[in-house]
Amino acid sequence: MSQINQFIEDFASFVWGIPLVILLIGGGIYLLIYSRFLPFRYLGHSVEVLRGKYNNPDDPGDINHFQALSTALSSTVGMGNIAGVAVAIAVGGPGAIFWLWISAVVGMATKFFTNSLAVMYRGKDTEGKIQGGVMYFIVEGLGKKWKPLAVFFAVAGLVGALPVFNVNQLTQAINYILLEPNNIETGFMSSLIIGIALTLITTVVIIGGLDRISKTVSKLVPAMVALYFVSVLAILLVNYEVVFHYFGLIFTDAFAANNYKGEPLLGGLLGGLILLGIRRGAFSNEAGIGTATMAHGASKTSEPIREGLIAMLGPAIDTLVVCTLTAMAILVTDVWQTEDVNGVSLTAAAFDQAIPYVGNYLLLLCILAFSISSLFSYSYYGTKCLSFLIGAENKKYYNWVYILSIIIGATTSLSFILNLIDGFFALMAIPTMIATLILSPRVMKAAKIYFAKYNN
Repeated sequence: MSQINQFIEDFASFVWGIPLVILLIGGGIYLLIYSRFLPFRYLGHSVEVLRGKYNNPDDPGDINHFQALSTALSSTVGMGNIAGVAVAIAVGGPGAIFWLWISAVVGMATKFFTNSLAVMYRGKDTEGKIQGGVMYFIVEGLGKKWKPLAVFFAVAGLVGALPVFNVNQLTQAINYILLEPNNIETGFMSSLIIGIALTLITTVVIIGGLDRISKTVSKLVPAMVALYFVSVLAILLVNYEVVFHYFGLIFTDAFAANNYKGEPLLGGLLGGLILLGIRRGAFSNEAGIGTATMAHGASKTSEPIREGLIAMLGPAIDTLVVCTLTAMAILVTDVWQTEDVNGVSLTAAAFDQAIPYVGNYLLLLCILAFSISSLFSYSYYGTKCLSFLIGAENKKYYNWVYILSIIIGATTSLSFILNLIDGFFALMAIPTMIATLILSPRVMKAAKIYFAKYNN
């Protein structure tokens, strides 16, 4: 098992090298500059679209704008925001959050382009239903000769869409917050029981398909973000005297790298810190990875640019708001200076210290909502990848693998799970960014026409 762990760790480190950072962040910066910040100037309009002002029930697609964003957010506003941020701070100190913010701002531009393309170039599955996603906009936008790139994305997506990280951290949270304080023995059996319970809950929802998934998460996502926001606000109020100090530390430590404990990149601690922030940012908001294109591609709209504007809100909510809340809770309570790098338990320690007796349980409630909602969305992504590869009539087989992976996630170590998903996310980013950069002029042409029409 140790050899497998080492292999997966080496694999994740290899794919998250300089070429991918250049493609993901360099490509995102190019899109940001190439668009001349055009989508950012219409953030108010994107909120209007989100509120349903332009909804048309006769437009093609399966779900409305709000449900599409909720489905996409339910897979990103999850344990990456709670456990992933905790891992980033434990390894890289406060400065890692600055680079996570940078990845989010760049990611907003990337999301605008990728998800505009998801609607602009929708394809049809073998059952004749309209579908969106990276694999479809590669084939429909670039042509059949690019299909190997689309297949590469779909194959990587089969593993990248597995819920193992969220399940792993939810299991750890239940053990750490609920079972251990009540003197209930934790170990393989307790984790297995939690995994089986999560399997049953997930099965009930995912069998209902996209309609049930989108309706469930569109209720869960706003509620869980609001509860988490109020909880962290209470922590910041309790520690108000150090809030500005630690907020400033995020900026000053971003270039000092004096708290970085990981492997240096190209011999430099700062390079390692930047890479850590980018990796955790990509894990948190998935900008440039491409999973969200499958949710936004199902949106009921005939205007691709509108969906790009909606998708752009994702990293803002996910990383700039939720991740920052987690980071500040960990920093102001000083728990980040401990040696605990097990992710969610670090965040739990912050909640317990600032809000005695009930803090842990508030966090557990948030974690349950975050994790369970992401279980629903990722199953949809995986079935779409399998549909593209071997036909829509066979997509049900993915759910069996998916359900089995919940048990594996609950009973396997964090490092193995984190490196596995990190690695396959990196593989998914390669075809996503290559196709997006090639097709970006078509998005800008459509954007200019759309915004000119909107302004008139």
